[in-house]
Amino acid sequence: MTKPRILVAREVFPETIERLSQHFDVEANPGATPFTRDELITRLQGKAGVFTTGSEQINADVLAACPDLKICANMAVGYNNFDVAAMTARGVLATNAPDVLTETTADFGFALLMATARRLTESEHYLRAGKWNSWSYDMFAGSDIHGSTMGIIGMGRIGQGIARRGAHGFGMKVIYHNRSRLSPALEAECKATYVAKEELLRTADHVVLVLPFTPENRHTIGEAELKLMKPTATLVNIARGGIVDDAALARALAARQISAAGLDVFEGEPKVHADLLALSNVVLTPHIASATIPTRLAMATLAADNLIGYLVHGKPLTPINPEVLAA
Repeated sequence: MTKPRILVAREVFPETIERLSQHFDVEANPGATPFTRDELITRLQGKAGVFTTGSEQINADVLAACPDLKICANMAVGYNNFDVAAMTARGVLATNAPDVLTETTADFGFALLMATARRLTESEHYLRAGKWNSWSYDMFAGSDIHGSTMGIIGMGRIGQGIARRGAHGFGMKVIYHNRSRLSPALEAECKATYVAKEELLRTADHVVLVLPFTPENRHTIGEAELKLMKPTATLVNIARGGIVDDAALARALAARQISAAGLDVFEGEPKVHADLLALSNVVLTPHIASATIPTRLAMATLAADNLIGYLVHGKPLTPINPEVLAA
């Protein structure tokens, strides 16, 4: 029996390729460089499935050019690289990799918060440049985390994980804003209080963004929102590029309108706004919030399991558009 043909669009763990090869005729991208749009379309010809990362844009044009495609399995919890409506219209299943990265990403979010508030990278660069030759009372004095107020925008599983770390580990007061309010039981577990977005921005010492990217969420934090924040406040984005207006943030940081920012995601990444790169009061990391070997392997395994589950057994694990299954 001929195996279904699939494409693995980015370099991934050898054990993931080996597992997929037991069920499929696999064409793999051996490098870290993503395919161009035209390369992706060419390589998807005759393929029933594709293993994607956030770099591969699956839109109506790509789908129209790849009529054999039945499933796109994202090795990520976010899927703003998918045009889900277009996929559903063409009967193409979309899947993602939720849950397996929750705690690791929450760890990183809190680490980025701490690095931002305590000016860790700024002070390390100073030391490495050989500039440290004396002590002063205010040298790289940052802001406290313990006992401060943390405002979380986007209170899904990752946001809840960050809330628990702050409330239970550091005695922080946690406030949050979300599209829908959590249940009383979850609020109690996270020691979190629901507030309006404007109140959160005015009140929080540290604002953490963990909301998904949608057209409605684009520039959730822009010039107007930054003006509401305290001049001593910090902003952390581990959500998606485009949630923050990076140009407006760079202006606010340069003017010390807010104290500092920590960013793991960017508009137009992997490009980073040049004005952000020039600032000392921003911590910049290259979209690595889920980057531990166990977590990345779990993400890859779940994407592979979705391909196997759907194309072999007709039962994907984490469908985004399950209405395709009923068609």
